[in-house]
Amino acid sequence: MKSQCLEIVRQKCESCKACPLAKTRNNVVFSDGNPSTAKIVFIGEAPGEVEDEMGIPFVGRAGQLMNEFLSEAGISREDDIYMINTVKCRPPENRVPTEEEKSACRKFLDAQIDIIKPDAIVLCGATALKSFVELDKKQTISKVRGKWMTVTVDRVEYKAITIFHPSYLLRNRSMEEGSPRRLMQQDLAEIKNTILGDKIISEEKELVLA
Repeated sequence: MKSQCLEIVRQKCESCKACPLAKTRNNVVFSDGNPSTAKIVFIGEAPGEVEDEMGIPFVGRAGQLMNEFLSEAGISREDDIYMINTVKCRPPENRVPTEEEKSACRKFLDAQIDIIKPDAIVLCGATALKSFVELDKKQTISKVRGKWMTVTVDRVEYKAITIFHPSYLLRNRSMEEGSPRRLMQQDLAEIKNTILGDKIISEEKELVLA
């Protein structure tokens, strides 16, 4: 049922010409993941060059790095998460999407969340965070990441947490204590333990019963 509803939204998204990005895109980048099993919605900024070519989010260098962190944390990209972006078309030169572009795409973003009804939303990077939370000038992603909060989509409240965008980690390779990569490990471990803990317990029970 979720897949059928999402397919309707996808078709509308693919025919959308509400903002200038429609003129420069190769493909609409709608989503990735299993909507039937996903407990977590990951929201990034916007498609990059590789995503625009393939029509799949988080498949470029940053996406590959994200896959490594997810695998290390024991989070399945195929089963546990549903990946989307704040906008579905690539901004030229990978620039940050404008407020006009985000506003034009917001109905698709909200519809995806409404249909999935995740146990948690993970906001990857500042653009995704600012799409749901109004920050003052003193609040940086470094200060708010790793902290659970509540965001509202169509009057429904969802548990949410912010992490660094993997593209930021490409520029910060250190694994020292307190480095962005170490903090990413900590944040994904927190997400795994908090949201997917029941999955671990159920799998252990199945093994005992077998």
